[in-house]
Amino acid sequence: MSEVKTTEAQTAAPAAAKPETNKLGLKKLDYQGAPSTLCTGCGHDSITTHIISALYESGIDPYELGKMSGIGCSSKTPAYFSSRSFAFNSVHGRMPAVSTGVKMGNRNLKLLGVSGDGDTASIGIGTFTHLIRRNLPLVYIIENNGVYGLTKGQFSATSERGAKLKSGTVNTHEQIDLCALAIELGCSFVARSFSGDPKQLVPLIKAAFHHPGTAVIDVISPCVTFNNHEGSPRSYDMVKQHNVRLQELGFVEPAEPIQAQYAEGETKEIRMPDGSLLFLKKLDPSSHDVSNKMAALSALHETRASGKILTGMFYINPDSVDFLANQNLPEKPLANLNESDTRPPAEVLARMLEPFA
Repeated sequence: MSEVKTTEAQTAAPAAAKPETNKLGLKKLDYQGAPSTLCTGCGHDSITTHIISALYESGIDPYELGKMSGIGCSSKTPAYFSSRSFAFNSVHGRMPAVSTGVKMGNRNLKLLGVSGDGDTASIGIGTFTHLIRRNLPLVYIIENNGVYGLTKGQFSATSERGAKLKSGTVNTHEQIDLCALAIELGCSFVARSFSGDPKQLVPLIKAAFHHPGTAVIDVISPCVTFNNHEGSPRSYDMVKQHNVRLQELGFVEPAEPIQAQYAEGETKEIRMPDGSLLFLKKLDPSSHDVSNKMAALSALHETRASGKILTGMFYINPDSVDFLANQNLPEKPLANLNESDTRPPAEVLARMLEPFA
């Protein structure tokens, strides 16, 4: 009988097949929406794809999601994902105000607001600032292309000084950096990414859904029609050439706490709840501290001055108290209260009237 040799390849266990459904039993297809009507190649469509991935991977119930938007190319995009979810397309610049009313009425809804640089930094900058002051639980994605796409590509308030339009017109105004503004106002979750970077953007969106307060993600999203030419700081080529990653990002869904104690500079192997391995390396104090507001602002100012676009997690304050907690709302959503819940008993009314007798 001839000897049979088993190779390493034959004995190796087959790779585990990636599951076709998430923890809710839903497929990625279940998070899609209507076909996009935006220009072919628009960065906004890439963001839509990344939002779908984040919702699917996070296992968010479509029926427990509220999609909010204002006016603009960006504000059309909620129609292109999670068609089973609640949605409200508000008037120009008023998405944060309407979102506040929605969250007050039904605190159980997870809110995802999609806005643009015009909808946020121009007509809507007042509602944007007060949304942050109140720390409303809302994932706020800004699809930032630096132009007004619906009105033929004029400069927006976020466009860099010195930027050029296709016509040759040069922007003479200083830009509004929405990330720096959000940090100054006290926002407890601030990040920036690029529409063409799913490896960074998807984890940021997933993390934002788990943050107890306003989470602002400014996404550079090139406009292929009006702002993708030579001389534009928001073109695909320019962003790719000048993109500087602040750090490598990932997000792990909440699970049982994992304890790890090790020295600075040491690398430690950690097994995660899903069976994967995580290798932790404790950085030295010179690394970026996402809890340091001044370090975040300094990093933003320094890279902007050098003509580069910094992406990554800038600042997060996990101890912030959100708007709903400050309002002392009941656990039962106001939208679900019935007459017996809201009408005081006769004896309570009598006590209230006693001082006026």
